[in-house]
Amino acid sequence: MNNLKYTRNIGIAAHIDAGKTTTTERILFYSGINHKIGEVHEGNTTMDWMEQEQERGITITSAATRCNWYYKNNKYYINIIDTPGHVDFTVEVERSLRVLDGIVILFSSVDGVEPQTETIWYQANKYKIPRIGYINKMDRKGSDFFNVCKQIKKKLNSNPIILQLPLIKKEKFIGLIDIISEKSIIWEDDNYGMKYNYKEIPNNMNNIFNKYKKKLLETLSEYDEEIMNKFLSKKKIKNDELISVIKKNTYNLNLIPILCGSSFKNKGVQPILDAICMFLPSPLKSKKIIGINQINKKKYIIKPNKKSKFCSLAFKISTNKFVGKLIFFRVYSGTLKIGDYILNTRSNKKEKITRMYQMHANKQIPINKIYAGDIFAGVGLKDIKTGDTLCNENFPIILENIKFPKPVMGIAIEPKFKYDIDKLNLALSKISEEDPTFKVKIDNKSGQIIIFGMGELHLDIIIDRIKREYNININKGNPSVEYKEKITKKIKHREIYKKQTGGRGKFADILFTIGPYKKKGLKFINKVKGGNIPKEFIKSIKKGFKYSMKVGPLLGYEIESMKIVLLDGSYHSVDSDSLSFEIVAKNGFKKSSKKTNPILMEPIMKLKVICKNKNLGNITSDINKRRGIIKNIIDKNNNKIINSLVPLSEMFGYVTVLRTLSSGNSTYNMSFSHYEEIPNNILNNIIENKI
Repeated sequence: MNNLKYTRNIGIAAHIDAGKTTTTERILFYSGINHKIGEVHEGNTTMDWMEQEQERGITITSAATRCNWYYKNNKYYINIIDTPGHVDFTVEVERSLRVLDGIVILFSSVDGVEPQTETIWYQANKYKIPRIGYINKMDRKGSDFFNVCKQIKKKLNSNPIILQLPLIKKEKFIGLIDIISEKSIIWEDDNYGMKYNYKEIPNNMNNIFNKYKKKLLETLSEYDEEIMNKFLSKKKIKNDELISVIKKNTYNLNLIPILCGSSFKNKGVQPILDAICMFLPSPLKSKKIIGINQINKKKYIIKPNKKSKFCSLAFKISTNKFVGKLIFFRVYSGTLKIGDYILNTRSNKKEKITRMYQMHANKQIPINKIYAGDIFAGVGLKDIKTGDTLCNENFPIILENIKFPKPVMGIAIEPKFKYDIDKLNLALSKISEEDPTFKVKIDNKSGQIIIFGMGELHLDIIIDRIKREYNININKGNPSVEYKEKITKKIKHREIYKKQTGGRGKFADILFTIGPYKKKGLKFINKVKGGNIPKEFIKSIKKGFKYSMKVGPLLGYEIESMKIVLLDGSYHSVDSDSLSFEIVAKNGFKKSSKKTNPILMEPIMKLKVICKNKNLGNITSDINKRRGIIKNIIDKNNNKIINSLVPLSEMFGYVTVLRTLSSGNSTYNMSFSHYEEIPNNILNNIIENKI
């Protein structure tokens, strides 16, 4: 059992190509877990273990591992989750953040704060995750450490506190200046950066060091009276005092410590590990985890104690061809050993843990027991979903679930050979279990299987997995957009459901208003008085309306939000039952929703294109043709950065077009922005194609 004081559960996250996996590989090397550094460009990294990851040089699935690090003669146990940077796989970041105590967010010193970095930042805000900023790629031409710090402050609305300065010699990044210790750190080049030396700060760097040391003390004085008094009276402030104040205010999200380095050049990684130990919280100091007891409905604070009753959250499901279904858990309290039974509070079923593993990417290290504050993978559970709470059967607690974004793009698929249809259904079922942003539907008219995901790359990877992992040859159609429908007008409607077939019949009667609602989901208000509809039928009415939202009145797309106010109704003492009231709600929705002036909404994407000046005209012209709105064009490092909003339906195959327009000299990234009403001329085309 590790001392929880020295345990850290942290994530590495950033925009694509900022150096997450490269940094994680160095951490594993310097901590002694790996004896060779894996490189993304060589396709031999530990953390990017999937074939698709190694071929494409990107992270697709979050990978968990563990290492040890000695800081101030204490041994720290660090559980690390390396997360993807591509927006199509943002679900992996979302579910990882839900169970982490801290996070290291990487920034490219050349590219600064990028769209996916913003998404990750606000996800971390949502879960109140303390974080450290690491400005990577300081060896690159065009790197600008101080500009990135300004962007972190302005774009992310945060308070970065600079703890390191880049040390440049003859235009080459050779190390860094540590502001707290007042020393420079120089890495040796001939041993993969394993050795480094503390030296005096070069004379030509004294002015800039003094400037940022003063800024550090001024900032900390705002949060600590003792530091302020010593700073104003020019008394010496001990390093431990500075670290203590930074730690406290990192925990409560007041400050973001900023480090720098070049992971690829093996400079700056060991101080990240020191900073994780110094500034990111242990499970003992992490945010409060609150659960609701399913018996008395009271809220409980789950304390990270190995002697408490067991409570954990399943945050990831993965299928492994050797061990079967792996369930990744974060343990919040108690102890679990092989053979124990645990309760799933969603299904109210007991299940037995048959095997447990400490994960190292795709490798499993068998373990017999797991404790509070740890992350592990279990085998043997059958009825389980991402976000389920697993706990002691005498302590039926349910923790807050994980909410995932809905898919925005679909594609029709079919097996090339009919005899593979059962295999395909099984494969889709397993992938759906693993990935909450992947959905499967059967088109009612054509009978086609349509798979939905977060973007072209997401669907491309899934189709590739079906072919490789499940050995199924499939045909695919053209990608399509997952539109939404929106109610715009409020109306009142009465619906009566009556069915008599001899003997006991069916009867339900409801009067309601249906109208728009600003927030997502169904807003259901019950105003029935005098027992005109018994309380046991109200839930069925709500269930009927909620189910109806899946198929909108215009073209059958999902309605994202609506408001139902149940005003009145009646029932029959013999013929009325729950099913009758569920059916009357569905029938009432079908008839009334057509009169609410429904409109079609399309997903709008944030598009960022980086191009040469000579290609600017062709690229902006093409964006305009795609119904795009250019927000701004920024000059940076002899390049142009075009920021725009473009409908997703116009962006299929854009990578090929952009390559042609710029002779392969441009790059782009795209992320979801919002839904917007579709123009009438486009709507008419969609209706024609749908009929």
